[in-house]
This record gives sequence, structure tokens and C-alpha cells, in this order.
Amino acid sequence: MKTTTRLLLATLLFLTVSVSSGQENCGECHEDVAFDSPAHPEAMCTDCHTNVPPEHDDSDLEPLTDEESCGDCHRRPLREIGRSAHAGESACGDCHGDPHFIHEVADPASAVSAVNQVQYCGACHDEPPELVESFLVSEHGKALLLSGLAQAPSCASCHGAHDIRGADNPRDPTSHAKSPEMCGSCHVGLLEPWQTGSAHGMAWQEGNEDAPVCVDCHSSHGIADPAERDTRLASAGNCGGCHEEQHRTFSQGFHGKAINLGMAASATCADCHTPHRNLPADHPESTVHQDNLVATCGACHEGISASFVSFDPHNDPTDPDDNFIVYVVWAFMIGLLLSVFGFFAIHDTLWLQRAVVGVLRGEYEEEAESGGQYVRRFSKGNIWLHVTIIVTFLLLALTGLPLRFDNAAWAQQLITLLGGLESARIIHRIAAIGTFAYAAIHLGQLFARAVVRREKGLFWGPNSMVPQPKDFADLVGNFRHFIYLGDRPQGDRWNYIEKFDYLAVFWGVMMIGLSGLMLWAPIWFTQFVPGWVLNAAYVVHSDEALLATGFIFIFHFFHTHLRPESFPMDIVIFTGKVSLERFKAERPLEYQRLVDSGELESYLVDPPTASERRNAYFWGSLALFIGLALAIGIITALLTSSPAPQALEFVAQAGQP
Repeated sequence: MKTTTRLLLATLLFLTVSVSSGQENCGECHEDVAFDSPAHPEAMCTDCHTNVPPEHDDSDLEPLTDEESCGDCHRRPLREIGRSAHAGESACGDCHGDPHFIHEVADPASAVSAVNQVQYCGACHDEPPELVESFLVSEHGKALLLSGLAQAPSCASCHGAHDIRGADNPRDPTSHAKSPEMCGSCHVGLLEPWQTGSAHGMAWQEGNEDAPVCVDCHSSHGIADPAERDTRLASAGNCGGCHEEQHRTFSQGFHGKAINLGMAASATCADCHTPHRNLPADHPESTVHQDNLVATCGACHEGISASFVSFDPHNDPTDPDDNFIVYVVWAFMIGLLLSVFGFFAIHDTLWLQRAVVGVLRGEYEEEAESGGQYVRRFSKGNIWLHVTIIVTFLLLALTGLPLRFDNAAWAQQLITLLGGLESARIIHRIAAIGTFAYAAIHLGQLFARAVVRREKGLFWGPNSMVPQPKDFADLVGNFRHFIYLGDRPQGDRWNYIEKFDYLAVFWGVMMIGLSGLMLWAPIWFTQFVPGWVLNAAYVVHSDEALLATGFIFIFHFFHTHLRPESFPMDIVIFTGKVSLERFKAERPLEYQRLVDSGELESYLVDPPTASERRNAYFWGSLALFIGLALAIGIITALLTSSPAPQALEFVAQAGQP
């Protein structure tokens, strides 16, 4: 017994000395190799270098494989890697780092620790660059790398460690079939409601491979906070990737246009349909079911009535099968736009060519800059009224047109310049109040003249703005003059173009003003009218604004300033004075009437002063420049926009005989 015990002790002592001497023997040759692995503190050289005999030459050694160096201890990970996307592509050291310095996975110094995975995985997965870059700025990346939350997701949290198969493999946790559960392992409170209470989740559970899952809406590597401004602004576009038609109609309404112009407070898809409990509109539990709309819309629009919710945020006014009354309103406005623009395009093109010929022939006398006799054409009250119209109209155009053409680059830059859509809305409403004010003042003046002072000739006669037979005769006469078949008709105090401009203001203020008030105070108005009237008001306001701005900035500017006879600017409306010679040439009938009545002397005034001329040219040029810039913006936006298919069909039919 004693002999046996002595033999065992001797054997153990021999083995111990052999091992230690083996380790020491490696160091004798490989003194430049360091070994400091917290994960393998007791490992000996030969535990990993299994292909190395005691006596060896480097030239005799075959390269070590993972199976040879790691397989004896880590068999299961190697089996998993063999079935993974990394099989034959990556070695253990590619991920875990230098084998002599391998740390425990939980150690922050480990190459595969949560905080270092992005760097090591990104060394291979660097195409496209956004793969890693988007993760670094994502909510997951910021939580992990900036906030230092070790529990925050890293690469392996979603993709796995050794058994990564790739998203196209149905068994991979990031695949369409598995990713909701993978995300739900952390977002526990969202998975169950999405699975059982949303159209997306129920379709996914039924095996529909086209059903949207988490990454389709939130993305995979660039996940952002849904409450952040940029995320809210982009969310409708994400939904539109599947719901194209709904996104198109949403984008044409106020909510969509406001989102497109950077107003993050505007309602987006998830605000109405909810993000994880979205159900079809005919489902009783859907937030957009008819019975639930008051609560859904009331979350933003407090105090609404049941009538309000007949407003359709997805209404397509160009579709007669949507809301026929709104379609009729749209068709009327389009017809009005085409007829007005079409008529004046023909009228003014003919006028332009005739005026150019007239200038070349010397038919028009150039007005002297100073000296000579002048006639008072407008009172100071008229001048200031027109200035008020110019200022309010330009402000309305500057703040309203970007909403009409929200996709145009100039519109978005203009809104930014104005301080955002909220600021633009305030300016727009102030200008609207100014518009109502000058309209009320002018109507009050007309009432006083007609009723109080009983002024004659206000509604009929040469001084009236009411169209009369002579205006229609002058229209025909002008067309004959334009095509060289007759002389220019003799003008009176007002010509048919000036009367059209004047009456168009009444029409515009009424149409734009009433529709604008409805859009300004929708909750109050829907106490008396159904919500779909707001859809009609939106069409009227938008198209009438386009009609007004397009006409003023193109045709009115030509009639008053840009025609060759008065180019580059007619300053009469700013000074109120016109030279007597020009007065005789342009309005011979009024001139003769004043001469015959002996009233001409009372109309004669001194020429505009140099200061009056400078002010008129400066402020007039500024207004003209703004108007022409907006006109160019309108034209380019119309030429580059994509109208609804129904609109194209309507216009095509309207052009057929």
C-alpha cells in the first residue's frame, strides 16, 4: 500500500513538473509572445496549440483550425457557427480578438462585449456605410454607447451570437417570421397589443409575408424615437411605402402639407390610426371607426361635434366617387381657373405683340419725368387703400402659396425664412384681418356715397365700376385693334380691365374670405354645417388663391406695369397723378367730358415731386419683384407637379369639343 501511494505521488509530481517545464520551454523560444487572457487564466499553450509536439520546427506545422484550437472546450459554439452565415467566412479570433488576450464576454474590455460589438462587427459589415453609421445615432446605439446602458441592444441582441443565419432565413431572429418576437423580448408591452389588436399583427400571425413588422416601420439599425420631430415628419412617408393611395390623399390635405413643411405638431398617420393598434375603419374597435371619430379627432380638436367628423382628411376632390359635391366644387374652380387664365392669355398675348409694334412705330408718347400739367386721378384715400391691398395681398401670398405648393423647394425655403409654418399662419391671419378691414371700409364708403349722400352715377354711367355695353364693345374693339383691323377704342374713366380687377377683389374677398374663415374656425362652423363642407372650403380657398395670385402677378402686372406702353412701371397708383398728355391719349372721353363741364381745372395738380417718384419706384419695384418671383415659383411648381389621374382626365375632357 505504501509503495502504491509513493508511486502515485511520484507520478503526479512528474506530471506537474512536465507541464510547468513545458510552459517554461515554450517561453524559452517564444519570449516575444505574451499571454494574458482573463477568460482562460489556467489554459496552457498546448491546450490550444494542439498541433505542436514537444520538439518541432515551424516549417513542419500546419495552420491551426478553430476545431483544433477551440473545439475541445467550445464544441457547441463551433457547431452553431458551422450552420451559420459565418461558416467558412470567419474564425473565432475575428470576433473575439487576439486569442492570447481574450476576455469574458461580459467584461467591457472584451471584443464581443456589448459596447465593442459595433466596432468588431462593423469591421466586416461596413457596406453600406449606413449599416453601422445609422446604428450609432439610433436610440439603441445612443443608449448603449452614450448612456452606457449595458442592457441596451447591441448586434448580438438581435442577430444572435454564433448561430447567425441572415434575415432571409426564416429561423433567424431578424427574419420576417421571427423579428416581432425578437423585438418583443425587450418591448414586452407592445408585442401583445400589436399581435392581437392591429391589422398588421394579425396579418403577420396568419403567415402573411407582406404584413408589416417592426423593422418595416421603425427600420432595423437606424431606429429613432417616434416622438422626435424628424421621426414624426418622416412617419407618413414610411406608411406611404405600403399605403400609397392613402398617402397621396393625406399629402394633399392640410395635415400632410403641414407635415411636409416641417410642422411636427400636425397630425400624422399614427395620431389617428394609432401605431400598434391600427385596425380597418369598419372594425368597431378602430380609432377611425365612425363611432370613435369624435374621441379620435377630439384629442387635438377639443370641443368638436359629431358634424365635424364628416370632414375627410383623405378626401380626393378630383374623384367624383369620393364626395360628389366636393368634386362639383373642384370642377367649378378648375373651370374658372382655365377660363380666366385661358382668356387673358390670349388677350394679353395679342396685346403684347400689338404694343411692341406700336412702340416700334412710335405710336405711344413717352411720359415726361417732370414738368407740364398733371391731372389728379386718385385721392390720397384711394392710394392708401391700394397700398393696404398690396401689402395684405403679398403677405397672404407669401404665407399661403407655400402650403399650396408644399413640395416645391422654394416653398419650403420660404416657410423656413418666415420662421416655420406656425409663424406663417399668424402672419397669414393678420393679413386676412387687414383684408377684411379694407373691404369693410370700402363697402362703408360705398354705402355712404350711395345712401347717405345719394351720389348719382355710382352704379351706372361713365364713372361707375359696373360693366356696361361700352365695355363689351371696347373688348371687341381691342381685339380688332390687336389684329390690326381697327383703331384702339377711346378710353373713359374706367376700362373693362380695370372694372374686372375691381370686381374680382369683391369676388376674391368673398370666396377666399368665407372659405378661410371656415378653415380658421372649423369647430364653430361645423355647429351649423357638416364637416365635408370644410373639404369644399379647402378646395375653394386653395384654388381661388391660385386664381388671384396667378392673375395679379401675371396678367394684372402686365396690364399696369409690364406692357410696353408703361414699362417698367406705372407709378400713377402711388402718386395719384397722371400727366395731362397721357390723360388725353388714354382717356379722351373723360378728358372731353371734364372740358365740356368746366371741371378740368379743378383736377389739375402739380407734377409728382422727386421724392414721391423715388418712393413710388422703390416700393413699387419691391412689390413687383416679390410678385414676379412668386409667379415664377407658381409656374415652375405647376409644371413640375404630378396632378391626380382624375384631374388629368377632367382637363382632357374639358379640352374636347
